[in-house]
Amino acid sequence: MLMTLLYRWTVPLRKEVIILTQYAIQVPVDSNFNFLALMYFQPEDLINRCPTLRSLPRCFGEIAKSDKLIDVVASDAFLNEIMDAVAAMVFPHFGFGGWKEHYTGYFPPWRLSYALSLWSTLLKEETGWGIQRLFQLPSTEIISFFDPGFINEVMGKVVKRGVAEQGMQPIFDVVKEMPCDEDFEPYATNIRKDFLRKWYHTRSKKIQSVSLEALQEDEENGIHEIEDVSSRFEESIAAEDYVQKFKERLSARDTEILGLRSYGFTHQEIAKIVGYKNHSGVIKRIQAITKEFLRYEEEQRR
Repeated sequence: MLMTLLYRWTVPLRKEVIILTQYAIQVPVDSNFNFLALMYFQPEDLINRCPTLRSLPRCFGEIAKSDKLIDVVASDAFLNEIMDAVAAMVFPHFGFGGWKEHYTGYFPPWRLSYALSLWSTLLKEETGWGIQRLFQLPSTEIISFFDPGFINEVMGKVVKRGVAEQGMQPIFDVVKEMPCDEDFEPYATNIRKDFLRKWYHTRSKKIQSVSLEALQEDEENGIHEIEDVSSRFEESIAAEDYVQKFKERLSARDTEILGLRSYGFTHQEIAKIVGYKNHSGVIKRIQAITKEFLRYEEEQRR
């Protein structure tokens, strides 16, 4: 996976371990555990778009005492998602227009935004919030979400330091003055569309194409439901302009259903919120949204 390779390429592997007597475990210095503080520093709306990060409890003690959860943190899925999430927080502070999805992986600021160890170190130096701070928390303490304004303020300072310490500002200035096709692509170009499709659709071999025939039988309710494609929507249309243009094609109710589904609400819960008598109505609307999304994608390829 590209994100894993980027991390392993930029961070030398070391054999030292941190011995955590409170939890009776050993954590390698290069372990994904070191990025849990970054995960807990993410704003709630960003965490909700990351299935693996969202699955982890807000109590560090629960993770440290569970072999199953430790394996989740050690996984490539966790590493990929935390890298994407941190890059999404960092990139806006570089001073370039748009979102990081408007740029390719060759773009120097895009690559720097994925320097996970750099941002982890600077966040700890700026605020004291790091893995060692997590070790000091009571084993039952629930970590609340940080205020978005505070996160934005801190990341502004962290990014400013990172750019300066890495000597990247002269490079950024040149990139702004003389952008090249390989680094930045306007939305409408075929090159940019190809990049987005390749990045968001095929970076994981586990992601399959949406199929309207891929129905699952709900044994409990005796009905057929379309497979949950809400998270796939989020991965496929991660660029904000792409999301907005697709949502403009939907009714207000369908937009609400899509939003609720992406945040993990069940069909039954959505039915109550939007006013359907039962969840079958929600399933039919998700099927309709899926068809509309497939038509939208086909139009974008032309």
